[in-house]
Formats: sequence, C-alpha cells, structure tokens
Amino acid sequence: MKEKKNLVITIGRQYGSGGRIVGKALAEELGIHFYDEEILTITSEQSAVGEVFFRLADEKAGSNLLYKIVSGLKPQLGKPSTDADIVKPENLFRFQSKVIKELASEESCIIAGRCGDYILGREKEAFPGLVKIFVYADNETLIKRTMEVDNVDEKEAAKRVKKINRERKEYYRYYTGGNWEDWDNYDLIINTSCIDLEQTAKLIKDYIKLRGIEL
Repeated sequence: MKEKKNLVITIGRQYGSGGRIVGKALAEELGIHFYDEEILTITSEQSAVGEVFFRLADEKAGSNLLYKIVSGLKPQLGKPSTDADIVKPENLFRFQSKVIKELASEESCIIAGRCGDYILGREKEAFPGLVKIFVYADNETLIKRTMEVDNVDEKEAAKRVKKINRERKEYYRYYTGGNWEDWDNYDLIINTSCIDLEQTAKLIKDYIKLRGIEL
C-alpha cells in the first residue's frame, strides 16, 4: 500500500502581494491549517521563551555583524540551546525551524514565510509532498493592496512595502545565505499584478494536482 504523504505548501510573499490572503483562502478550501504568526505562539509554548522575543525577531535579520560580513555564513539548524544564549536571534530561529519541521511531519498544511522553503527543502526526502511557492507583484500593485488592506495613504503604504520587503530579504539572506528573490528556490512563482487573488489560489491548487500530490 502506497504511503500517503503530507501536502506542505510554503509561501514566500512580498508584502502587499496578497500572499497571506491567498494562503488562508487556499488552506480553507483544502481543509488544512494555515500557519503564519501562529508559528510564533506555538514556538513560544514549546520553548518556554516569551512570545515577545519571537515577535521582535520575526522575519528580521539578526544583529551578529559576523554574519553580515562573511558571505554565505549562516546558523546551523541543529538543536536549539537552552543555555544563556536562549533568546539570541540565531537560537530563536532554531526553535522556530524545529516547529516548522514538526508541523510539516505531522500534517498537511500551509506555512507562510520564515524561510520555510529553505528549512524543509534541505530535507527533501523527509517532505516529499513539499511545494514551494513565491508570490510577488509590481510595486504599484504592492502599494495599492497595502493601502486597501492596512487602510493607510499612498505615502505610508509605499514606506511599509519598501521597509518590510527589505527586512524579509535581509532575513532570508541572514539565515540561509541565499537570495529571497532567486526563483530557483521555488517550484512556482506567481505575479499577482496580472491575476486576482482568487485566481492565484486556483492556480496553486491546479499546480498541486499536476504534481499528483493528494491530501
């Protein structure tokens, strides 16, 4: 009898691209969990480290200058420490990585951001149902969607798009040594400037069918 494999979708997303909305809608349609900020809560509960520490470090690069100076150097995804360095960004990332791998092992789910594609992609044999998605849009669309969703003016929206996407890019670089916007990291790249979010969710669902991955 063929062993059933979990469908695990990771969604890298530019701020304002609608990636989070797409992920939630797709999860609801597929009847699986969508994990975004929920990962911070779960990690806090498992590690007994205050959730505020994870929120402060969430999708932001660490402060160790050595990582910024030495190209390609990144934290090991080994067992997290429970010693004095427990709340260091690198160690918080290890805790979070552990939770992401546990979720992917236990159930079919969708995981937003937080280097999920890298964390799970390093162990392809363990996660044969992994599908890595990246959602982006042109700057005009990013700003427009941010204005609508965050209820801010154009100037503030443009500021948020630039700041948060820069932080996400630096975060990915810091913890993986790679380029967040390198399309080779992903299985499917979708430009939501061209299609609406409902169509985007359908496109991902159709792609999963083509891959032959069943829930």
